[in-house]
Amino acid sequence: MGLKRPVGEELAGAIAERTGHVFADLGLLETALTHSSAVRAVANNERLEFLGDRVLGLVVADMLYRQFPDAPEGEIAPRFNALVDARTCSQVGVELELDRFVRADAALKARSRGTGGNYLADAVEALIAAIYIDGGLEAARGFVLRLWQPRIHTVASKPPNPKSELQEWAARIGDARPEYGIDRREGPDHQPLFTVSVRIAGFEPASGTGGSRRAAEEAAAAAMLRREGVWESEEGPA
Repeated sequence: MGLKRPVGEELAGAIAERTGHVFADLGLLETALTHSSAVRAVANNERLEFLGDRVLGLVVADMLYRQFPDAPEGEIAPRFNALVDARTCSQVGVELELDRFVRADAALKARSRGTGGNYLADAVEALIAAIYIDGGLEAARGFVLRLWQPRIHTVASKPPNPKSELQEWAARIGDARPEYGIDRREGPDHQPLFTVSVRIAGFEPASGTGGSRRAAEEAAAAAMLRREGVWESEEGPA
């Protein structure tokens, strides 16, 4: 049985250790760490996620502008895209151990255990917004710089997009285009699980699963890229 999720001052203390920010508004912190799938939640972090995405983008863009004063836009744009990507935010969530503090559907957390997942990326963006609202832009900037600046040289390009790469590969070998279709949709409305197949004329179809249609399509595309030897087995999204 897992450790009980802390609340109130205990939660604020644990988050302060990880972010460097002490929340004055504990309700705001609770909302930032509540996913829309959480049972009996009266509020969730979707609006905060929307705001946090914009705050993160501003701080990262400013960081890159200052860090690379002579670099053209074409050089810093890929770094920006990689740094604000959901996969990077998810990695930050794992680093902060936010899975211990986020309220979310148990099945969702179980499927994402050890690898992060979109719910952690959402929580990171919501947490950035909450820090911004609670402490101002400089507080949010300090948090983002501490976690994102060490990644500025290690993340130089956006992680591979399997759907785009599959389409490019299909175009190189012929005129056929990938076609995606939903095989199954399972689970409750707040936490669906999609199974999608991708087909290219002349090749066996490949399938993948995900918590959204897009995620399942990406998983199917990645499966075909690996099977056909376009990607090595360890390349691209897991």
